[in-house]
Amino acid sequence: MRLIQCFKFYRNKKKQEQLPYRLIRLEETDSTNRYLHDYHPAEDEAMTVVVANNQTAGKGCGTNIWESEPGKNLLLSILVHPTMVPVAKQFLLSMAGALAVKDVLDHYTEDITLKWPNDVYWKDKKICGTLIETTLSGGRMKDCVFGIGLNVNQNIFVSDAPNPVSLCQIVGHEIDREKLLDELLRSFCSYYKMIEMGQYDNLSGLYHMALYRKHGFYRFRDAEGEFEGAIIEVEDTGRLILRDKGGMIREYMFKELEFII
Repeated sequence: MRLIQCFKFYRNKKKQEQLPYRLIRLEETDSTNRYLHDYHPAEDEAMTVVVANNQTAGKGCGTNIWESEPGKNLLLSILVHPTMVPVAKQFLLSMAGALAVKDVLDHYTEDITLKWPNDVYWKDKKICGTLIETTLSGGRMKDCVFGIGLNVNQNIFVSDAPNPVSLCQIVGHEIDREKLLDELLRSFCSYYKMIEMGQYDNLSGLYHMALYRKHGFYRFRDAEGEFEGAIIEVEDTGRLILRDKGGMIREYMFKELEFII
């Protein structure tokens, strides 16, 4: 397994502050998220990033597997230590990561939205999946691993995923993955700084503005069957609040609701 490690710095233009991160490059691993679960950072290591050319067992939400052709996409996980975030508001970390992906993709194409709880969409197709895994200590936030699988230059998808798309397919040419990675990490640092500064309302507001199907009624499916509903909000806990056409308020946590596309 080839391993390259280095330090980079992101400079906040307004406050002239630096947030260092350690960058670890892997030719192949089973999962970048799992790699970071076994990783022990130095005390002064505020952020650790692991990037792999190939994952043999990439993780999606729950038991889902993330398909990625070797050397074609961005497969990475980011380890931070958000001890300042209340446990009940840990979904804000997921919001920050998803917004970082959207901001970068917005420079390449239009119609990028964030589909609750952890997908990034182009129109009605999935271009990126994210996965947040947190660790608590003494009832407080300790570590957060934010995984990102971004379809960049893959043209053929062979899994049974219903609606994948890559950035290359959208724009009609291959994308420089190194440039995209640098842009993504800079964007992530910006949104993570918002969390460090306690700007929770601002972050949540940006997330809601970017939501997939944020206006109007759409078809959903829950344990009781299909219905039409409109998104009201996503709470900082991650709970999705809908209103159905009968005026009933419905609340869902992860894996309790399916978007019908």
